[in-house]
Amino acid sequence: MKGFGAETFGDLYAEDYDAELGTTMDADTRESVELLTDLAAGGTVLELAIGTGRVALPLAARGLAVHGLEASDKMVAKLREKPGGDAIPVTIGDMADVSVDGTFDLVFLLFNTIFNMTSQEAQVCCFRNVARRLTARGVFLVETFVPDLSAFVDGHAVNGMGVTRDAAGLDIRRHDPVAQTIDYQRIVFTENGTRMAPLAMRYAWPSELDLMARLAGLELCDRWASWDRSPFTAAASRHVSVYGRAGA
Repeated sequence: MKGFGAETFGDLYAEDYDAELGTTMDADTRESVELLTDLAAGGTVLELAIGTGRVALPLAARGLAVHGLEASDKMVAKLREKPGGDAIPVTIGDMADVSVDGTFDLVFLLFNTIFNMTSQEAQVCCFRNVARRLTARGVFLVETFVPDLSAFVDGHAVNGMGVTRDAAGLDIRRHDPVAQTIDYQRIVFTENGTRMAPLAMRYAWPSELDLMARLAGLELCDRWASWDRSPFTAAASRHVSVYGRAGA
């Protein structure tokens, strides 16, 4: 999608990000914090695309040394407004570059955000640069969806997002199977006007992510279907994958 850069998602969604997630993420957040705390084992932690701190803040409350990387100043401003948000060091930068100082025992990238890097090259760079920031025992955790392209007809899909007395929404998507990209446009119609919320993604299959890891000197250690460590099967709609140094 033309004009969609590293900071675009955060700049567009920062104001309403927490409200749009709502309470549906609460249980998911609790489970993710439990697993991430176990993997960190008291060590140093880096969250790529830290956003408003949905996961970073509860991790810091567990006593972990949490650092963040974020491309959007607007997202970081929302983080700073929250209790404890000023105490988390955040570097402004592109998650493909991982331009932070130091090494970490756990680096993680959640909520489909690896697909916000809209080229394979950027995703490969992210894995390579994460590997450079891992300690000898460090791991890289990625959580994202398993691509499901069944809804597309002739490269397009349109879904209703709900109808109320004074509002209605549409989710319009365009799929390019060669580039493995999906361009989204979420449109909300209200009596006060129309709001458009674009999103660009470049999806990758789990096996493709595993190959990116291998190119970076990492290998798959664990893969689960959810944060509760349930087995990953062909029926899974998402995956939580953990990569460590090859041969470690």
